[in-house]
Amino acid sequence: MRLGKLSNEQLEALVLSKFKKTRPESLGAPQIGEDCAALDFQGDLIELSTDPITSARINTIGALTVHVSCNDAAAAGADPVALMVTLLAPPSATEAEIGRIADDLAAAAKNAGVDIVGGHTEVTDAVTRYVTNTTVIARIARDRILPGPSAGDEIVMTKWAGLEGSAIIASDYPERLSALAPETIRRACDFSSLLSVVPEGRIAAKNGATAMHDVTEGGVFGAAWELAYCHGLGVVLDHTKVPVKPETTEICNLLSLDVHRLISSGSMLLACPDGKAMCAALAQAGIPAAVIGQLVDSGMHLADGREISPPEADELYRLFQG
Repeated sequence: MRLGKLSNEQLEALVLSKFKKTRPESLGAPQIGEDCAALDFQGDLIELSTDPITSARINTIGALTVHVSCNDAAAAGADPVALMVTLLAPPSATEAEIGRIADDLAAAAKNAGVDIVGGHTEVTDAVTRYVTNTTVIARIARDRILPGPSAGDEIVMTKWAGLEGSAIIASDYPERLSALAPETIRRACDFSSLLSVVPEGRIAAKNGATAMHDVTEGGVFGAAWELAYCHGLGVVLDHTKVPVKPETTEICNLLSLDVHRLISSGSMLLACPDGKAMCAALAQAGIPAAVIGQLVDSGMHLADGREISPPEADELYRLFQG
């Protein structure tokens, strides 16, 4: 099988269709485009989400492990509280490397305002590079559950496309970027400080967001497709309005990557009735945002009429295949 996510058809047939709602505490079964699960414990609701990090090296895996999971919780409108982290290390691992990753995990957790409360660390020949898997536990008041979007809601995008992909490539694969100026590579490495979307999730939940989706594998196009599909809607995106950092543009042009399908933690898509008002609320907190599209009754298209295809393997994996 190819690297990256399963296709949505494979995911539904091989995995999701086998998981049923059987307990009264569960509020629903898993579905495509939904990254969190809500459980009812007769008080606040508990949101859970789990994610692996498989495509990062030592320099970036710690921060990504924390932020990717916390971002899933934020996209559900929940407040992340704690993490359970599994770290799988290859036989070539050293104590110094494992200590470095633990340090980065601790620093990122402090920055995100969460505790790492447990997990598992193991050296295994089942992996050839470091792999983490994390479960985030978050809480949300019953009356704060996002209502779900409607056709006509606008789509607001926070920050810039390709932040995570740019940071991973610049930090972990600088040899691929020798044609770029060293300062460009350094600035792209610094994008790792922008990967949390917890602040915008909190602001959006208080300012009329009807749905949210963090932009991860598959990039902006993939996230928009999943957001619409999850709620039985279509989407029209204006790709010319998608904000992109110049460093990301240089990296993607050099490596022939599609920035709109490049992994983009640090950016969130927000569905809301009034995109201009949402952008203004985010701007007050220093978070840049732009209206890039609208949800519609059906169809997944760009403003120029081209179809948006379902998300497949992220552009980042093309580096491993080249």
